Amino acid sequence: MNNEFGLSHVWTQGDMVSRAVFATLIVMSLASWVVILIKALDVVRAKRQAARVESFWHSSDMAEGLSKLGLDEANPFRQLALEGREAAAHHRATQAQLHDSLDVSDWISRALQGSIDSTTAKLQQGLAILASVGSTAPFVGLFGTVWGIYHALMRISGAGQASIDQVAGPIGEALIMTALGLAVAIPAVLGYNALVRGNKHILGKLGRFAHDLHAYYVTGARVIVGAIDPKVVTMKKG
Repeated sequence: MNNEFGLSHVWTQGDMVSRAVFATLIVMSLASWVVILIKALDVVRAKRQAARVESFWHSSDMAEGLSKLGLDEANPFRQLALEGREAAAHHRATQAQLHDSLDVSDWISRALQGSIDSTTAKLQQGLAILASVGSTAPFVGLFGTVWGIYHALMRISGAGQASIDQVAGPIGEALIMTALGLAVAIPAVLGYNALVRGNKHILGKLGRFAHDLHAYYVTGARVIVGAIDPKVVTMKKG
């Protein structure tokens, strides 16, 4: 009885279309889980890097601050600080007539925004796969069910008998495709939503860090809301 029904029986008794649908759902599930695991590790790593930002502002100079952020070249907070430093140094070293139309504030803002945009693109890599799997997997499974029911009814019609035991088995096997499609789609949707929330948290931290860096490179002090003396950062820009 156990050998006559189930996923293995669906595979062995199915035609090329049924097997293609089954294999497609398996590939979609594997792809979504790989993306979920890789991006989840990236989010956890970025949150740990964000926790080092406050120690950055308690450094004596920029070199020490960068070392506190970590040596990982892919660290978005480190990259943001480097982009701001390079933009400020470039503006100071450029002849006046070449940048009269763009002051230091706008120049640094554009550099920081470019770094944030680059990080945003990296964080969103792979999310399109989860969105595609979550939206299409149920329909792929439904197609497999419709195809399986059609061929099951054709076999029953050819046999000339339609007892309940002959109908229930093939129809039940066809419905497995719908269940499999939902089993593939639900983790993809939940993973997508969780990763989007994690990315928003990271980008929020990155935006606040960029605001502080902008104030530091333009005015020489980090802006602290509610502080009596806003110039609490004595970090050297060099």
